[in-house]
Amino acid sequence: MSIFDIDRWREVFDTLGANKLRTGLTAFGVLWGIFMLIIMLGAGSGLQNGVTDEFQGFTTNSLYVWTQKTTKPYKGLPSGRRFNLSNEDTKALRELVPEAKVIAPRNEIGGWRGSANVVRGMNTGAYGIKGDYPEIVQIQPMTAPKGRLLNQMDIDQKRKVAVIGSKVVNDLYEPEEEVIGSSIRMNGVYFTVVGTFKTKKSGREAEEDAQSIFIPLSSFQQAFNYGQWVSYFGFMPEDGFSVAEMEAKVLKVLKERHRIHPDDEFAFGTNNNEEDFAEYANVFSGINFLIWFVGSLTLIAGVIGISNIMLVIVKERTKEIGIRRAIGASPLSIVSQIILEALVLTSMAGYIGIVLGVWAVEFAGPLIEDDSFKNPEIDFQTILIALGVLIISGCFAGFIPAYRALEIKPVEALRTEN
Repeated sequence: MSIFDIDRWREVFDTLGANKLRTGLTAFGVLWGIFMLIIMLGAGSGLQNGVTDEFQGFTTNSLYVWTQKTTKPYKGLPSGRRFNLSNEDTKALRELVPEAKVIAPRNEIGGWRGSANVVRGMNTGAYGIKGDYPEIVQIQPMTAPKGRLLNQMDIDQKRKVAVIGSKVVNDLYEPEEEVIGSSIRMNGVYFTVVGTFKTKKSGREAEEDAQSIFIPLSSFQQAFNYGQWVSYFGFMPEDGFSVAEMEAKVLKVLKERHRIHPDDEFAFGTNNNEEDFAEYANVFSGINFLIWFVGSLTLIAGVIGISNIMLVIVKERTKEIGIRRAIGASPLSIVSQIILEALVLTSMAGYIGIVLGVWAVEFAGPLIEDDSFKNPEIDFQTILIALGVLIISGCFAGFIPAYRALEIKPVEALRTEN
């Protein structure tokens, strides 16, 4: 009997429709299993997109280093000692750490997420002021919608110039007012605005950058009496080197220069974005594995329910199967019919579950988006995998009942009372 035989398909639907409530409740188990799998995969992608978005605008192979207190005495110096980075460290690092493609010293007024008073005419605002080298744009990419960004001549000539964020523009300037060439006063010192910048970050980081002002590090040190002091460094390695390799070399050089014990692991604070990004990737790999594991178990529970119902159907049709065997029906035709019925039930329920799951992810998901949960989605490959799982599950659900049907002996089946 061909799979395209209309009588065969009529028999499938007659069998499944004989007890609609039983069939519906059984199918719901598979529907719910595949629906939950799709929902969990969509939620996982939303979390992953939210975290990945936090890295947007940062180079994922960057490193930041700053000073803390020493925790071990060394060369006559006590533990608990504080020390500062300087311009001389910049020169030494550029000479002794060839693994570093970018070395970007930075100063800030107000500290981490701090702010300083900025005045223009009658308008005043509190913003973060950052003293930087032009290389900072390689670590924290940005563009200049108006004017320009910092350049090396600004550093060399200690120019009092500034590049300002969008919130600074909105707060200190009128809508049609020219920004480029105007002056702003920061901590009593006047700077000329040479450009505005647009960060490539997003979320909270983008909001912070929007209320920031970038000036040359040399001008920062001179205008605000920082001398040679550098607050912290940003680094990016040359191609072919990992951040960990560069970090080890950077810390070795800085420890030698500031007479820090080689085994003092707390004298410097570091932020290795490459490691952070890799950790997040590993976490989400684990989350995806857990989602597939839990979702598959839920789906298997539904498949087992279908298999059990098919066993009941086979038992109810014992006499019918016996008659078929007696008049010459092949074992293959009996097995294929049982498996086809299980496959149809599983596929129909699973298809509805997939449609509902994709709808929920694509249309309901955006309603709960925030900074840490963005753009939940299900890609086409995942849908194909889910369909493949359904087909395999349907065959599995019908295998045991089909094997049970083969064990029915025609003579004994004919004696069975229905």
